[in-house]
Amino acid sequence: MTKKYLRIVKKVVDGDTVVVSSSVRGSSYIRLAGKNAPEKRQSGYQISKDNLKSRIGGKKVWVTPVGKSYGRTVAKVRKVRRK
Repeated sequence: MTKKYLRIVKKVVDGDTVVVSSSVRGSSYIRLAGKNAPEKRQSGYQISKDNLKSRIGGKKVWVTPVGKSYGRTVAKVRKVRRK
């Protein structure tokens, strides 16, 4: 079974990278697995970033690591559901 970590999203960097409250596998920068969003100065960048921020910015999330890329942890990220 893959370990998952409960974290809070502290910052949305862009449409596919967030900073979480404490590191997961050596990095607090998390690249969303399977997501490829526009980079700065590309069309759609701000919309993508704002969309991700509205969904998980400041929220509790489950982070399930799947790898590493450029010093960031690559992970599946899911918002914690309210009961």
